[in-house]
Amino acid sequence: MSRIEVRGLWKSYGERVVLERIDLTIEPGSLVAIVGASGCGKSTFLRILLGVERPSRGRVLLDGAPLPPEPGPDRGIVFQRYTVFPHLTVLDNALLGLELRASRVFGRLFGARRRRARERAAAMLARVGLAEALDALPHELSGGMQQRLALAQALLAEPRVLLLDEPFGALDPGSRGEAQALLLELWEERGTTVILVTHDLPEAFRLGTRVLVFDRVRRDPHAPERYGATVTYDLPGHNRARSPRAPAAERASPRGGPP
Repeated sequence: MSRIEVRGLWKSYGERVVLERIDLTIEPGSLVAIVGASGCGKSTFLRILLGVERPSRGRVLLDGAPLPPEPGPDRGIVFQRYTVFPHLTVLDNALLGLELRASRVFGRLFGARRRRARERAAAMLARVGLAEALDALPHELSGGMQQRLALAQALLAEPRVLLLDEPFGALDPGSRGEAQALLLELWEERGTTVILVTHDLPEAFRLGTRVLVFDRVRRDPHAPERYGATVTYDLPGHNRARSPRAPAAERASPRGGPP
């Protein structure tokens, strides 16, 4: 579990301001949902937390230390578009990340180390419901199964922070519900700090311990790109009582349902 502090964050591209005046603290073990209109900077904020974008002003702290300026295993991410290799099996896709992190020179493990890594990857895939699909190729999986694979890939790195960018947006309602339930189950077990970007307001309140609304509060019709979005609402989610940080008695009686 990790604490994230954002202080005076701005992000602009030339004259176009995307984010402005963002100050917030995300407590360890939270599941924070971010909502807002398209183009208001939600995904940009997530990319800053990942390390592929740099703030124009301000700073981001992870457990009190400046956020590393590049992606690392301490931050995992799952996108709406599945990031899997089509020519590798489900097991080999999951194994690849472990091999690349453990053997930066060869990108492969051998002998007992490889067997242990395969066992670890297979155990995680079983945990997300893919035990019967280890030898399948990604195109043989349903959309929900591919998203489970992407989630397994991210969790195998044991990230301190898990970033989710519209991870369920392309799923049918049944698969979406199953993926949401799996996310909550794994989050409760691991206590990972999770930040979820979604366009679905009921989903945000159902899953989140906290819901942040991004919007532009300052507008200039003569210079529409002059001002950026900030956090306009910071609301408790219906899921806050299920946080790993909440007392056991409180977690036993969660509030549920859409707002």
